[in-house]
Amino acid sequence: MNWTWDLRATDGGMNGLDFCRALTAGGFSRVLVHAAPARLTVRVTADDDTVVARGEADRDGDYSPVTLLELAGGGLRRTEVWPDESHVGLPVLLPGGEVGVLLRWEHAPDRSWWRWAVEFSNHRGRPADWAPEGQVLRR
Repeated sequence: MNWTWDLRATDGGMNGLDFCRALTAGGFSRVLVHAAPARLTVRVTADDDTVVARGEADRDGDYSPVTLLELAGGGLRRTEVWPDESHVGLPVLLPGGEVGVLLRWEHAPDRSWWRWAVEFSNHRGRPADWAPEGQVLRR
């Protein structure tokens, strides 16, 4: 089963602005979001429109280029992160809806620069839970 992640910035316009509508395989309890807005609502639905999780995920603390969203008990937890090895293999949701998988991340100790690699793959027809052979995913 695939999951659709709807992320909406709540501080733009009267009703907010769409930030990202992305499709992942089902079962990911953690995803990374690149350049997430400070104020964010999230709704995750399954292929059959069942709501997997929903809630507000506003930034609490300093900005980082990557946000970790975690599903917990039907709710959401947001953490600003500088990825490490524990994040390699997680899906990365990008503004506009593209999804990749984090392969590598490095940054300066003072966080003045960062370099990362994200792998993109796709399949016609969007079969449920598809991943290319040899792809390492972390759920």
